Amino acid sequence: MDLKHLRTFVPVAGLGTVSRSALKLRITQPALSRQIADLERELGLTLFDRVGRRLLLTGEGDQLLGSCRGLLGSVSAIGEQARQLQRGDTGVLKVAASPVQMETVFSTFLHKFAQRYPSVQVKLMEAAGANTLALIERGQIHLGVSLLQSMQADDRLFGIYPVPPVDLLAVCHPGFQLQRGSAVDIGSVVAHPLLLLESGFVVRKTFDTACRLARLRPNVLFESGVPHNLLAFAEAGLGVAVIPSVVQTLRYTLRRARITYERKPLREPLAVVWDKRRILPRYARDFCVTLAEHMRELSSIRGRKTPKLDSPKLRHGSARADVG
Repeated sequence: MDLKHLRTFVPVAGLGTVSRSALKLRITQPALSRQIADLERELGLTLFDRVGRRLLLTGEGDQLLGSCRGLLGSVSAIGEQARQLQRGDTGVLKVAASPVQMETVFSTFLHKFAQRYPSVQVKLMEAAGANTLALIERGQIHLGVSLLQSMQADDRLFGIYPVPPVDLLAVCHPGFQLQRGSAVDIGSVVAHPLLLLESGFVVRKTFDTACRLARLRPNVLFESGVPHNLLAFAEAGLGVAVIPSVVQTLRYTLRRARITYERKPLREPLAVVWDKRRILPRYARDFCVTLAEHMRELSSIRGRKTPKLDSPKLRHGSARADVG
């Protein structure tokens, strides 16, 4: 079967006219008509009904259309793989992550990644949850870093590389009367005025679910979509902020403690996700591994700076990037 005929059939099926299809394919209308006729003759099927100037798919043509698109997609994937093998360690890597991840992880990771892959250009985009999956499916990004609960990724379609999870932290002024220790029970946290992220955040939903399970009624003093607003209120001694462990707190005078329920930390799994149908170059696979290592290092550093307050488990890395 001549792939040229399939490359003609698919756009004609979408555009529905010989003239528009010929213009898009940059061939003459008679040549396009001959290719469609040759394909119909080879298959022994009528693929289009001619209605005036329109070409409408027959039932048989409609059933073949999906298979033709799949075949052309496979051919394109082979070509893409060959180009990637030729490029080696050179290319563009498009990555999406939340604004908080950009501030706390990518700001220190990109330089390190660039040292390993100086010819790889990393382009960054802010996104989270379902929006990340949509960008991956449309091919607008190669990798997305997000909380798994917010994405509900289908592992049949998406590859997943786990990175250190996000813990929920209780953060307050050092003089605030919150239970001492590197971890505090949710019951102790809820006994104080709370500074919480808005309900759309996954970590907020996790906290609310734990409160319901523990039959606790939180006293919410303030809600915000900006974590640093909560930290400013906490530093002023107005209450206890509940934040994800990826939020930077070094610029504030605060103590941090991991929130637990039934002696288990409240946490959400985090991962790098990609489309399994796309072939990831070696530098993209290595990006996942080195990012996880970097986040573990960050966690270790934060732990040493605040030895009494168990810090979030995340890690770092770095590379040349264009944000947008």
